[in-house]
Amino acid sequence: MTIKLYTYWRSSAAYRVRIALNLKQLEHELIPINLVKGEQKENAYRERNPQGLVPFLEDGAVAIGQSLAILEYLEETYPEPALLPAGIPERAAVRSFCDLICCDVHPLNNLRVLKYHGWRLDLEDDERDRWYAHWIHEAFRAIELQLEDRDGPYAFGQAVTLADLCLVPQVYNARRFKVPLDEYPRLVSVVDRCNELPAFQASAPEKQPDFQ
Repeated sequence: MTIKLYTYWRSSAAYRVRIALNLKQLEHELIPINLVKGEQKENAYRERNPQGLVPFLEDGAVAIGQSLAILEYLEETYPEPALLPAGIPERAAVRSFCDLICCDVHPLNNLRVLKYHGWRLDLEDDERDRWYAHWIHEAFRAIELQLEDRDGPYAFGQAVTLADLCLVPQVYNARRFKVPLDEYPRLVSVVDRCNELPAFQASAPEKQPDFQ
């Protein structure tokens, strides 16, 4: 049975999962949910995913929301190629890196928060963008320091891990909002190397069926 991924082309959380599906070469169907038009709030989707967010993955009888939970499920169910290191300390380090992005910076800068700034707080675009850039820099400074101590083309060495899957979409968003990245040469180098891989290229927002 084909895996179904409910996605939105510009969702960085869905972007992470698309990369994993492509790296693991899993047959899957992409089902676009237009967040700008509010399709995630419609009853048909809420019945499937009560939180009304993307991504949402269905694999037979399994139905999962939240990108990190989906990534862990894919890793445990389809372990090749491995996206977590073999050693327990190294696996914990990768998970910590992912949490830095997915728990500490992404929720502050996602579409729901940015819309709230405009609709409820009456912030101008430049004020919203300053908010966005502040939290990006807070995270990227910490990430750059972590990456300086590691060798190899990717965040955790010679192999792609879940850390790279979380980092690439966050940098895509930072570039979209024109956040300067000159302070982060190692971070940018890792992302550029990842984006040379076909699985990352196929997962990019511009390559999605609902790209606008």
